[in-house]
Amino acid sequence: MTWITIIPFEKATGSLKRLYDRIKGPDNNVDNIMLAHSLRPHTMEGHMTIYKYVLHHPRNELPKWYLEAIGVYVSQLNRCAYCFEHHLAGMARLLDDEKRAAAIRVAFEEGNLSASFNEKEVAGLEYTARLTQAPSELAESDIERLRTAGFDDGEILEINQVAAYFSYANRTVLGLGVNTEGDDVGLSPGDSENPDNWSHA
Repeated sequence: MTWITIIPFEKATGSLKRLYDRIKGPDNNVDNIMLAHSLRPHTMEGHMTIYKYVLHHPRNELPKWYLEAIGVYVSQLNRCAYCFEHHLAGMARLLDDEKRAAAIRVAFEEGNLSASFNEKEVAGLEYTARLTQAPSELAESDIERLRTAGFDDGEILEINQVAAYFSYANRTVLGLGVNTEGDDVGLSPGDSENPDNWSHA
């Protein structure tokens, strides 16, 4: 599950129990990435807040499936299988198109983005790759390329924040040995109309 001690749902008390109740999915399942925070519940609260507000907020304007695709791509670049599989499943559910989701997986794994994304989407993913792999090399011209592709500045911010969040999540997972054992892969706090609803479904 993880390389460090975790407090399981059944043994949680106080603020940790309240957080678990807030984020749990069916059968009291809590994702392993969240269980990894259990010795410091305040970090779990911070993690869930940024996750929900960056990826699942009602005022985001880019399609949620595309934001999930950005997360999947960052996870593939960082070789984080846990986040890759979780969010690929979530993206597939949003697309409601298993064939396209499978094609996107291949596009990411083979580095052939144009096989599954249009020019605008590719531009966002290329920025995502540079931010993930060589952030110090980014320049204002990279933002201009996104504008030229058709993104407005608010949408550019959305791409930036989702990509940055997933690098944080990937490093949490990879640095603590989080795996999918016992997880219900692909669940997410899907109620985008209520940013304070963290329950996974």
